[in-house]
Amino acid sequence: MAQILLVDDEKVARMIYSDFLTGAGHAVTAVASAEEAKAALEAGQFDAMVTDLILPHTDGMELLQHVKLTRPDVPVLVITALDKVEPAVRAIKSGASDYLVKPITPEVLAHAVNRALAQRSLLKENEELRRHVSLLDAGQRIATTLDRELMIDAAGRAFTSMCLADAVAIYVRDGEALALSGLQGVADDDLAATRSRLAPLADDQAPRVDRAGQEINVDGLAFETSYLVPVLENDVLLGAVLLLFSGDIPDAGVASAPYLARHLGLALKNLGKFAEVEDLAYLDDLTHLFNSRYLELVLAKEFKSTSVNDKPFSLLFLDLDYFKSVNDTHGHVVGSKLLVEVARVLKGCVRDNDVICRWGGDEYVALLRGTDSGGALKVAERIRRAIEQHRFLAREGFGLNVTTCIGIASYPEHAQDKTTLLDFADRAMYRGKKGTRNIIYMAAKNLEASPASRRESGPLPPLPKG
Repeated sequence: MAQILLVDDEKVARMIYSDFLTGAGHAVTAVASAEEAKAALEAGQFDAMVTDLILPHTDGMELLQHVKLTRPDVPVLVITALDKVEPAVRAIKSGASDYLVKPITPEVLAHAVNRALAQRSLLKENEELRRHVSLLDAGQRIATTLDRELMIDAAGRAFTSMCLADAVAIYVRDGEALALSGLQGVADDDLAATRSRLAPLADDQAPRVDRAGQEINVDGLAFETSYLVPVLENDVLLGAVLLLFSGDIPDAGVASAPYLARHLGLALKNLGKFAEVEDLAYLDDLTHLFNSRYLELVLAKEFKSTSVNDKPFSLLFLDLDYFKSVNDTHGHVVGSKLLVEVARVLKGCVRDNDVICRWGGDEYVALLRGTDSGGALKVAERIRRAIEQHRFLAREGFGLNVTTCIGIASYPEHAQDKTTLLDFADRAMYRGKKGTRNIIYMAAKNLEASPASRRESGPLPPLPKG
């Protein structure tokens, strides 16, 4: 049964048409003027409107245009006694679904209304289908994005468009807490205050919210309503999404938010797995220190950040003395275990924000952040002494003595690019290998390259003066 609004200033016509439509199984609201029709449209929901073109104080064309502007989903059928082409053309161009000329038989009127309702239903189905396709596309874009920033941005745009939200806050688990990771739709002037108000919100409320989401109260914001949706992977809370609306929460927001939240959960899970795999690509299989690939990456970032903060940093290049004799005497298994224990000793000699890498074989590199050559010399001596005094593989019954040569090069004192800095540290280390060993050398002019680096690096660039 459809709700039909009938508009005709003639009482007899209203009664006849109303009886026609009621007999066809529809519920009819009959009014006599455009003003009454507008009031009825504002007060209730209608599936179609049938109106005469000639009405008191105005005409049906003005009412037709009003309906198309305020309720474009409601089809309008125009009825008139004017058997002329021009009004019909105007009505159709203005959005009328049909144009009927009096007198009208019950069958013609019922057929015209049913045709308009069928077209409306088909349009709604097509619109709903397009919405489902758009929702599917949005979910796939979120779930298949492996870059964290791009994924947060894609999720924010998807929740904004598909849920008709005015603003969206996205929270992602960081350790034990949910951190505010993305905020869209907030004016720059209100950004800091909104962030401050929203930052702790999800941590308190998200664990208690059903996976379908629920409306919550958020005071102190320029939004009238809020809807919080948890982001779950199975029953594990990975994050949350807060939708902010200037008015009432639309049905589309409630319907679409859980679907998008499931895809965001999948994206966060994939991102975590990708990060684990990425970490493995930067770890040394034996010692579980970072490898040379990671050192190249972190050095590039360090040089980039120095252009902003201009802080010094230093590299220590270490090579164990006579390590080959350990392998020759005790075998490669013992040699590998010794390298693992050296890694533990090195990690105990530096700060948490410094980076220790296994360069290859029995060579290690330490990146000392915010440390000039003087500070690097102190750390290098600490490392040299710690290795010299340590009894390696004592629990296994060996108690081996090992020493090391360490080369030091610092930015900006010795080099201003990563290739040269590594080369200077390597050459300083090789200077010790050619001498007494168990010693530390600072980068200096005209140091001889190690055999491996000499083949790769070519002539040594001069050190800066002073």
